[in-house]
Amino acid sequence: MTSTATHPGRAADEQPPSWQRRLRRFGYAAPASTDVRERLVPAYNRPSGRLWTVLGLPPTVAQRLLRWSAWGGPLLVALVAGVLRFVNLGSPKAVIFDETYYAKDAWALIHRGVESSWAKDIDKSVIADPSRVAVPTDPGYVVHPPVGKWVIGAGEWIFGFDPFGWRFMTAVLGTLSVLMLCRIGRRLFRSTFLGCLAGALLAVDGLHFVMSRTALLDQVLMFFVLAAFGCLLVDRDWARARLAAALPVDADGVTRPDVTVAEQLRLGLRPWRIAAGICLGLAFGTKWNGAIAIVFFGILTVLWDVGARRVAGAANPYAAMLGRDALPAFVSTVPVALVTYTASWTGWILSPDNGKGGYFRDWAKGDGAGGNFTWLPDWVRSLWHYETEVYKFHVDLTSAHTYESNPWSWLVQGRPVSYFYESPLPGNDGCPATEAGKCAREVLALGTPLLWWAGCFALLYVLWRWAFRRDWRAGAIACAIAAGYLPWFNYQERTIFLFYAVVFVPYLCLALAMMIGAFLGPPGASERRRTIGAVGSGVLVLLIVWNFIYFYPVYTGQTIPMDEWRNRMWFDTWV
Repeated sequence: MTSTATHPGRAADEQPPSWQRRLRRFGYAAPASTDVRERLVPAYNRPSGRLWTVLGLPPTVAQRLLRWSAWGGPLLVALVAGVLRFVNLGSPKAVIFDETYYAKDAWALIHRGVESSWAKDIDKSVIADPSRVAVPTDPGYVVHPPVGKWVIGAGEWIFGFDPFGWRFMTAVLGTLSVLMLCRIGRRLFRSTFLGCLAGALLAVDGLHFVMSRTALLDQVLMFFVLAAFGCLLVDRDWARARLAAALPVDADGVTRPDVTVAEQLRLGLRPWRIAAGICLGLAFGTKWNGAIAIVFFGILTVLWDVGARRVAGAANPYAAMLGRDALPAFVSTVPVALVTYTASWTGWILSPDNGKGGYFRDWAKGDGAGGNFTWLPDWVRSLWHYETEVYKFHVDLTSAHTYESNPWSWLVQGRPVSYFYESPLPGNDGCPATEAGKCAREVLALGTPLLWWAGCFALLYVLWRWAFRRDWRAGAIACAIAAGYLPWFNYQERTIFLFYAVVFVPYLCLALAMMIGAFLGPPGASERRRTIGAVGSGVLVLLIVWNFIYFYPVYTGQTIPMDEWRNRMWFDTWV
C-alpha cells in the first residue's frame, strides 16, 4: 500500500527521479502528498476565521458573504471596469486610427453581407452626417476575416453609424473580459481574492482600456482567445472530477490511485472543449493569429490530460492519453474551429458570383476557371484563392510606419501607438483661454507602465515557478502569454504594432496576481510575514492604480495643457 508520506502512486522506498534531486538546489519542490481526490479536484481557499472576527460578522453572515463573493466580487470589479469604459465612449468624435477600415467594413457587412470599397475621403462625411452616406456597391479588398467586423457592426446596428455605435461592442467585450478574468483567476488559483485582483489589474491597464474604447479587431480577438482559455480550464476541472469519481476509496475514506481506471476510463463527451473549439474558431475568424492559439492551447490541454491520468495512477500516462483522449480532443477543437471559421464567411459565400458580391467571389468563374480542382465548389476555390492572396499581403507587409515597433520592446512599452492627436488653441475645444500656448489632446495606446514593468518580473516568476516548482498554473499562464507573444518574433521585419500585445495582457495580469499571492505568503504564515506581504502588495497595487489615473487624460483624449502632456511623455519614443 502506498504510504501517505510519499507521492501518490509511488512506492514508500522509491526515491524521486534524479532530475528532481538535482533541481532542488534551484528551489524545486515535488508536489505535496495528499488524497488523490484533493490533488485532482483541489478545494477553493477560504478566508481565515480571524477575518470574520475582526469584521465582527457572525458565522451565518460570513458564510452567506463567502457564497456571494464568488460571483459578487467579479461582478463588482466588472461594473467598475464597465463604467470606466463607457463614460464618454463617443469621444473623440472622430474616426481614429484603423477605425477608418473596420467601422466602415462593419457597416457594409450588416447592410450587404460583404465589405465594400469606400471612397478615401468619406470619413468626414460619416462624422458630419452618417445618414447621408450610402453604402458602396463595389466589393472591397479586405485582409482580415469577418467575425470582428460583424461584432463591431452589431453595435452600429443598435446605435447607428457613429463613434459610440462602432465602439460599443468593443467596450462590451472589454468589460466582459474583466468579468471572465476574475472567474478564470478564481478557478485557476482557487481564490476569489486573487481572481478579482487579476480582473482589477486588467480593468486599470491602459492598453486594454484604450482598446476597449476603439473599434479595432484586436480587442475582439483577445476576448475570444480568453473565452477559449476559460472553457479549457473548466473542461480540465470537469475531466479531473470524472476521474476522481471513478477511483476507489479505501476503508479510511481516502481516494486511492488505480492503474485500470486511470488508463482505461473514457471521459465521454466534453462540451466545454467543444465550446473552446467554437471560441478558437471565432478568434481565427477575427484575425489569423487566432489560429496560433489553437496550437498552443491544444498542446496545453493534452498535457493537462496526461497530468490528470498520471495523478490518477496511470503507469504510462502518455499512452493512456493517446488511447483515450487525443482523438476526442482533436475532433472537438480543431475541426470545430475550422468549421466555425468557414461559417464566419457565410455572407461572402452567399453573395453573388457575378462581380457584384464579395471580393474575388467570382474568381473561380473567371481567372480561376479550369485547373486540377474544378470538382470543388466554386466558392471553395474562390475562397482559397482569396486566402492565399491575403497571406501574401501579410507576409510582404514591410512598409515603414511611424508607430511600428519590434516585439522585443512590447513588455516595457517601448513604442506605444498614438490613435488620435490634436493641438487645440486657447479657448477652443476645452483648452483654457488663459493658456499661453496650445493644449494637447491625445488617445495613446499605452499599457499602464507600472503594471507592465511589474509584469516583466511576474513573467520571470511564473517561468521559475513552472520550471522548478512544477506548478501547472504557472505553466498555463506562460503558455497563454507565449501564444499571443512569441509568434511575432518570427515576423520582426513585418510592420507590427504594440497594440497587438492586448491579446496576452489578461495572462500578464494573472501572472502579476500570482506573484502578489506569493508576496502575501502561504497559508499558515506568521502574522509578521502576512503583514509585510500585505503592505508590500497593497503599495504595488495602489501605485498601479495611481499610474492608470495619472495617464487617464491621454487614454481618453482629454484636452490638457501642453506642459501636462509633456510630463506624461516619459520617454522620447512615446511621442
